[in-house]
Amino acid sequence: MPRALSQNLKIMGEQIMLARKRRHLSMQDIADRATVTRLTVSKVEHGDPTVSMGIYARVLFALNLEKDITLLAADDALGRRLQDAELLRK
Repeated sequence: MPRALSQNLKIMGEQIMLARKRRHLSMQDIADRATVTRLTVSKVEHGDPTVSMGIYARVLFALNLEKDITLLAADDALGRRLQDAELLRK
């Protein structure tokens, strides 16, 4: 796995952990709400790349942050530049 990707997963996990702690919820509380194990929540909070996207989504839902998923790739600056360059050529 590329180092930058691994670092981003760790950051995402830390942000999820902070969101949980701000809500004064335990890992077990989130595990129960997300219908996963406490160990799985721990893996999410550590940015474990083996955890499925669906599990991350369930944990975010348990934190009432499910809408954050729609932010993934929402601002595709590179794609827009490529598309604009192609449109300008036409």
